[in-house]
Amino acid sequence: MREKIIIAGFGGQGIIMAGKLIAYAGMVEGKFVSHIPSYGVEMRGGTANCSVIISDTEVASPLVSHPTTLVAMNQPSLDKFEETVVEGGNIFINKSLIERKIKRNDVNVFYVPANNIAEEAGSGRASNMAMIGAFIAVTGGAAKENVKKSLPEVISKRNIKYLEINYKAIDKGFDYIIK
Repeated sequence: MREKIIIAGFGGQGIIMAGKLIAYAGMVEGKFVSHIPSYGVEMRGGTANCSVIISDTEVASPLVSHPTTLVAMNQPSLDKFEETVVEGGNIFINKSLIERKIKRNDVNVFYVPANNIAEEAGSGRASNMAMIGAFIAVTGGAAKENVKKSLPEVISKRNIKYLEINYKAIDKGFDYIIK
């Protein structure tokens, strides 16, 4: 198993933290992982993306130029990375913010209302957790219980008070795909 992921959106959506969480959960499972964050110059409101690799074998290069999975949290991210996903790969689209449909027919597409799911969980700011739930439901990149167990280790101290909301958002994102 080798999952090469790009998670992209704008600063403030928890893009980097989402990637870190997936990588950490992979480590908990004894997998080889890499995580490379990339910020726009503006930070909050600017662009942000990260590359994550989860693998059963050693990761020779942490660079992800052709992901097996794209998680697009906003329109500019989908526009930038859609064509880079490998044939047969997965694209997760935050349909709460992205109205257009995918241009390709050689990938698996999951339209997830991440912001709406996060609101149902208790906070719209947990949209990244809803997308992680959807991601793990489809790919099995990490087990849900390991993602949830890893969350207190990667969440910032100032946001630890939102742990239960984040757990709910992960569950709801997971269930959205499973149902």
